[in-house]
Formats: sequence, C-alpha cells, structure tokens
Amino acid sequence: MSKNSSVLSRVTDSAVVRRTKSVAKDTTGVAKQLLRSTGKAAWIAGTSFLILVVPLIIAMDREQQINELESQQANILGTPSAHSIPLAN
Repeated sequence: MSKNSSVLSRVTDSAVVRRTKSVAKDTTGVAKQLLRSTGKAAWIAGTSFLILVVPLIIAMDREQQINELESQQANILGTPSAHSIPLAN
C-alpha cells in the first residue's frame, strides 16, 4: 500500500502535472477575461444600436406611411400624386 501512495504522490508532484495545472489555470483566466470583454462589447453595440438606429427606422417608417397616405388621398381626389408628376426638362 505504501508503494501505491508513494507512486501517487510522485505523479501528483511531477513537473508535468504542475505545468498542466498552471496552463489550465492560465487558460481559465484568459477565457474569463475574454467573456467579460465580449459581454462589454455586446452591451456597447446593443445600446448604440438602440440609441442610433432604432429612431432612424421609426422615422423612415413614418415617412413611408405619410407618402402612402398622400398617394391614397390623391387617388381618391383624382389628382396626380407628387410621385407621378413627370419632371420638366
């Protein structure tokens, strides 16, 4: 029994095991830092999108609805819409 425990203690204290543990610890630290950085970048990108792009999409949608309404009103009244009037050369 003492032979098994001495072999086990030599294996766990070997340079290869210590180096493997060190590499695993370093890899875990790098992975955690990468996840934190990725999360921060995703937060910045998401909030920037909400602040800059969403209002633009809403404004474009409103403009399209106004144009469609004007076109429908022009068709009902029998007058040509501004989009169908040819430009003079």
